[in-house]
Amino acid sequence: MRFSIIAALLAASTGATLANLNIILTNDDSWVSANIRATKTALEASGHKVLLLGPLDQQSGKGGTVVLPTTNVSAAGGKYGFVPEGAPYYGYNESDTSLRYFNGTPAAVALWGLNDIDGSVKSFFGGEKVHLVCSGPNEGNNLGPFLYTLSGTVGAAYASIEYGVPAVAFSAGNSTQRPYTDINYDDPYDPAVLGGKLVAGLVDALADGWDKNGDAPLLPPTIGLNVNFPVLNSSCSYAPYTLSRLTGGAYIDGFKINDAGFPTYTDIERPGLNTCVNGDCSLPGETDVVESCQSSISVFSTDYDAPTKYAQPVQEHVKNNLAKKANKRMKRDFNAKMSRPVAF
Repeated sequence: MRFSIIAALLAASTGATLANLNIILTNDDSWVSANIRATKTALEASGHKVLLLGPLDQQSGKGGTVVLPTTNVSAAGGKYGFVPEGAPYYGYNESDTSLRYFNGTPAAVALWGLNDIDGSVKSFFGGEKVHLVCSGPNEGNNLGPFLYTLSGTVGAAYASIEYGVPAVAFSAGNSTQRPYTDINYDDPYDPAVLGGKLVAGLVDALADGWDKNGDAPLLPPTIGLNVNFPVLNSSCSYAPYTLSRLTGGAYIDGFKINDAGFPTYTDIERPGLNTCVNGDCSLPGETDVVESCQSSISVFSTDYDAPTKYAQPVQEHVKNNLAKKANKRMKRDFNAKMSRPVAF
């Protein structure tokens, strides 16, 4: 099976053989955020068929957690008040059925669309399959392996990949939360519009020369892309794509006590997060890339098994020593009487 070449993502699309993709567009900031609506506009301008399916409310920090609705909409309005209280857990804009919400976590939203229980997704795409899931752009960056597992934006992407559909996660340095009614399409530096153009440019490059009727998917199985834009404004409006890696300069949460006496976050670097053991360690970390008005593209895999170089000696130890000792201990203690825990 022949796959699209990853390096082609970094080249400009010729447009001559651009495949028009069937895309599910989701996020973790809600279906009415400025970023997702401007991105839908940009992708459609390139000729792609886009079904926007986002969460009803803000769902940041949920990672790949799948939480499904158990009631209809109980809080009036959802985010920004666009959905009435009592509305169904899954709904759409009556004047444009390509705009839809699902009241769940981002991974649940993506999988709901891909499972297509009522057949409406397949019908929307004229009976064709979904070619790509785009998640974002998030309101704020998702840089490094720690946020890779924490981010709802990335969680929707890797859940889709695990389901068997290629996916790309997009995150923007601009963290301001905005409804789509605030988009100014006449402002050449509107960050939502700029982000949408960057998304469309990459998706076009991915679709350039791809045979949508062939057997090869847009990306190989288990492979996804994590994309981060810098803060987009009049000083940084053109942010060229640069191949990067997740590790390198990335942060994990440290803690400190605030003035009120409670713990709060602080960013720290740790070797367990930034030691490169996979891929090309000569690539710049995505955290460093976005600081220079560039957009990072990191290639990740949903295959979490450790690389052979590091895993093999540990696997041998587990097989020949650790597992045997653990089994022996469990057999000895299995029927042993255990003391009850002390009540609090």
